[in-house]
Amino acid sequence: MRKDVRILLVGEPKVGKTSLIMSLVSEEFPDEVPLRAEEITIPADVTPERVPTHIVDYSEAEQSDEQLYQEISKANVICIVYSVNNKKSIEKVTSHWIPLINDRTDKDSRVPLILVGNKSDLVEHSSMETILPIMNQYQDIETCVECSAKNLKNISELFYYAQKAVLHPTGPLYCPEEKELKPSCIKALTRIFKVSDLDNDGILNDNELNFFQRTCFNTPLAPQALEDVKNVVRRNMNDGVKDNGLTLKGFLFLHTLFIQRGRHETTWTVLRRFGYDDDLELTQEYLFPLLKIPPDCTTELNHNAYLFLQSVFDKHDKDRDCALSPEEVKDLFKVFPYMPWGPDVNNTVCTNEQGWITYQGYLSQWTLTTYLDVQRSLEYLGYLGYSIIYEQESQAAAITVTRNKRIDLQKKQTQRSVFRCNVLGARDSGKSGFLQAFLGRNLQRQRRIREDHKSFYAISTTYVYGQEKYLLLHEVMPDFDFLSEADLACDVVCLVYDVNNPRSFEYCAKVYKQYFIDSKTPCVVIAAKSDLHEVRQHYSLSPHEFCRKHKLHPPQPFTCNSTEAPSKDLYTRLTTMAMYPHMAQADLKNSTFWLRASVGATVFAVLGFAMYRALLKQR
Repeated sequence: MRKDVRILLVGEPKVGKTSLIMSLVSEEFPDEVPLRAEEITIPADVTPERVPTHIVDYSEAEQSDEQLYQEISKANVICIVYSVNNKKSIEKVTSHWIPLINDRTDKDSRVPLILVGNKSDLVEHSSMETILPIMNQYQDIETCVECSAKNLKNISELFYYAQKAVLHPTGPLYCPEEKELKPSCIKALTRIFKVSDLDNDGILNDNELNFFQRTCFNTPLAPQALEDVKNVVRRNMNDGVKDNGLTLKGFLFLHTLFIQRGRHETTWTVLRRFGYDDDLELTQEYLFPLLKIPPDCTTELNHNAYLFLQSVFDKHDKDRDCALSPEEVKDLFKVFPYMPWGPDVNNTVCTNEQGWITYQGYLSQWTLTTYLDVQRSLEYLGYLGYSIIYEQESQAAAITVTRNKRIDLQKKQTQRSVFRCNVLGARDSGKSGFLQAFLGRNLQRQRRIREDHKSFYAISTTYVYGQEKYLLLHEVMPDFDFLSEADLACDVVCLVYDVNNPRSFEYCAKVYKQYFIDSKTPCVVIAAKSDLHEVRQHYSLSPHEFCRKHKLHPPQPFTCNSTEAPSKDLYTRLTTMAMYPHMAQADLKNSTFWLRASVGATVFAVLGFAMYRALLKQR
């Protein structure tokens, strides 16, 4: 909502503009009226909306046209004052003042107008018969008020309506000619309905309505009040209430009714609570709350964020198969202005046999987004209503900023849950196969992936000593002459070569010597396509000799050309090295260590899935 309101009073001379301002301030009719009142500011604590209000007078005798134009451009709302006993002043409203104001304001952001009929104490009749056709002709006119500066009739109401026209304008919400909500308002309220529909059954039950009411207005509805609301809807439409809950049609009808009855503030309160600005767009402050990320720190989702995302998954997994079909994904993202996940996501995370994103894959993609682009993650959580559902100040409360990596190295321990492994190698060395194998896809399944759906990332969970961790693999494009900081910044490096290509290892050796020989980042050499015949590499040292010379682990054989899903053991080792880089040259060489890590991974992966299925059954 605006931080202040600026009200400008214009009109013909002698209609009582200055008297209206002075009567408001002194609460009595002034004996002497100056040509123009000085600008006054009403403090926030004495206005109904708690917003400071500036009231500006205009005098043709004291001000030039240029000064008038400047005041029009600065005003948030303009009161066109006429005298109810002066027909010429009424005619000037349409012949002079409205065209003048329209000429001086942008067509797409017109200033709301209030028609003010002053000196009602001098006549017994109303000017409304003359004014109503004018109101119908000009959409910018919010309302009309008849008042009297002399006997103080409707003075405070006039300025309240002017303030309300700025803070709760009708224009963006409602089309008076069609007597219905505008499309942008319907779109915003539909998102609000879907966010509030916590079980995604298409209706707001009593619990959901009460939560919505408490969220927006800080007070629950009494049971009888809930029934009264639903009865109003029932009386006016057939499909507004279903199974004793409010449908989307009923929800939209209620807001139409609020606006038609002059209670715009109710709808605006709801819209602003859910992050919307005066143009019915989600504000930048709502979507991108401030989040400070120091250098060498990473971003992860915290426990509450995962619980929230789990609830979002549950409410859209209609068939309870622990995967999201394309239709279910589409339904989940209906609260977004665009589809955030492309077909590459299905090749970035785990999917089922049908290629649908599994529960684990869904959480993995959120983890990836938060790690790589936390601003995007904040935006997505904003669309889903995280801060509203979890009653947080903003979705920044969903993010954990990890401590500096150097501190982890000094203390030889880490609290991080996400570890990045950059995968480097020459072209056709098997990098993509290495990424896809992590997601459980053998060569046969990988061959079905379209080139334009390919992903350079793969993320899934591994288990290290019973702790679930995320390993994020990033395939780095082979450009030896230029590797960016992002290409080098990671927790562990994989150097992949093709055992069947004699020129493949040379790239790995050069990259290691150029970028990683003095680095504290653990490096692992992967002997890919190990099911094929191993040929002698055209390099001065064999891969085994190179690793021995540089105190690296021996090359790790890898193939995804198998009938079963590829083993995850190697990925568990990579995660372990990322977690304990200080041990990479020592304890990790112990084969029993790898065995314990691998067995732990299998056990906890099975347990994790079983626990999720059990939770589903409980719900």
